[in-house]
Amino acid sequence: MLKTVNILNKRARFDYEIIDTYTAGIVLTGTEIKSIRLGKANITESFCEFNNLELFAINTYIEEYAFGNQFNHKSRSERKLLLNKKELKSLHKSVQAKGLTIVPLKLFTNEKGLAKLQIGLCKGKKNYDKRESLKEQDTKRDLDRIKKAYN
Repeated sequence: MLKTVNILNKRARFDYEIIDTYTAGIVLTGTEIKSIRLGKANITESFCEFNNLELFAINTYIEEYAFGNQFNHKSRSERKLLLNKKELKSLHKSVQAKGLTIVPLKLFTNEKGLAKLQIGLCKGKKNYDKRESLKEQDTKRDLDRIKKAYN
């Protein structure tokens, strides 16, 4: 098993402008946490949605545990996120009023071995913003190559 698990959603940083981030706990079953600790999860296509003032991570993929037999979980199901009431209310207001969305950014385990999900309050980027961020990445890569050549 991996000691620390860091599963990133690289697509989110490209598609969205991140306004604010929160760290949320996840309600998981035994086989789900075992699969996450093995690094068998994907949050690229997932998003978060409110249901009766509760926040759920939808379309999060956690591979079925190989040794799970009849107690195994479904690979794609809604998973409840755990946040404070104050945080939930502020997120709910901002999503309703401003038309923002909540996207998972990183799935990780903390020092106690608990799975946490870093979520971001995001605003979608336009195509020209995406092209601009690609240009910035290219220039940064070129500068790093030049610096490496001189050292």
